[in-house]
Amino acid sequence: MEHGVRFGIVSAVLTSPSANSTNQAGALLRKARERLGLTFRDVEQASFCLAAKRGRPEFIVRISRLADIENHGVVPNLHRLYALCIIYHLEFTEALSWFGLAPGEMYVEGGHFPGARTHLAAPPIQARIPVRLDPGFNPSRTDDFTRRVQSWGYLQPVLASREQKYWVGYIGLEDRTMDPLIRPGSLVLVDPARQEVRNSAWNNEFERPIFFLDTRTGYGCGWCQRDGENLILQPHPLSECPPRVYRWPAQAEVIGQVVGLGMFLAPV
Repeated sequence: MEHGVRFGIVSAVLTSPSANSTNQAGALLRKARERLGLTFRDVEQASFCLAAKRGRPEFIVRISRLADIENHGVVPNLHRLYALCIIYHLEFTEALSWFGLAPGEMYVEGGHFPGARTHLAAPPIQARIPVRLDPGFNPSRTDDFTRRVQSWGYLQPVLASREQKYWVGYIGLEDRTMDPLIRPGSLVLVDPARQEVRNSAWNNEFERPIFFLDTRTGYGCGWCQRDGENLILQPHPLSECPPRVYRWPAQAEVIGQVVGLGMFLAPV
């Protein structure tokens, strides 16, 4: 019983938003409204127009609800917050941050919750990159790169655009198909423009293309070979996983070729 009480207290702490943060978010929304010279009635009418256009009454922000959001720390649902961002010409991700949500950190924080199965993962919204290096850095020599970076910046990558060039795949903790070449828990960068499977034209295992597959019942990653109407997912020779045979394209689809890899070489 004591554990249940403790769990209930912890759950309440984790799920109850801070009153100060929600009040501050409401104040920021009020400033955005006042900056545009909009009244409560103006916002309500605009939300009705948006709801009618979308055919979704969830977008309606009534005067009483808007007053609660601005003055009493009430957290709007996603549809109302989206409507307010449209009406106030705000960036949705910025408004989310006012309520303690950080979309830009989702990719990093997601790394702390690995999955057992291989799957596609949402790409990062922004990427941390070095913007100024030590003048003494020589790219032709092996070096401690971290010490050579004088300042870091953030880039809004192509990965987050609708016409994204690459997909990000996650190798499940139970997927040892390409271990030790690609270890469980790794991230792979997948190029969907490269889907052609060839049975030759490489000199060694490092040149042999690795493909990311949608097998209808899950995802797979490994070397591939075509055998008539069959697509064979071949594991690394040191892996204990057996080859898997799929009817192509009924049972498996080639999402793309793996062109990049993020992998720990030692336990962390």
